[in-house]
Amino acid sequence: VQLQASGGGLVQAGGSLRLSCATSGLTFSISIMAWFRQASGKEREFVSGISWSGGTTRYADSVKGRFTISRDNAKNAVYLQMNSLKPEDTAIYYCASRLAVDIATSGYNYWGQGTLVTVSS
Repeated sequence: VQLQASGGGLVQAGGSLRLSCATSGLTFSISIMAWFRQASGKEREFVSGISWSGGTTRYADSVKGRFTISRDNAKNAVYLQMNSLKPEDTAIYYCASRLAVDIATSGYNYWGQGTLVTVSS
């Protein structure tokens, strides 16, 4: 199983980035997919998750209304559109998956390597 996150970079506050996570080896269509992030010196935290069909999503309060998660089951990929970025969004962002029916904030089995997002003020 491989998860490959990409799309990170340096952006000014108020800007946007779109993260992508390409996967292989997963039973993707029945995998809950999620994004987590870890800022320097802090614990990793749940950002967003999406159900098998994409019909149900879940967001951390800190990103609601600014971030949008989506998936393409034909491409075995999940995305995170990040708008109105803030300096506090600076972190390494990881995609993760779990074979389950609920979008939990923990208990993910597979993880990507992470992509760095830096938001300057």
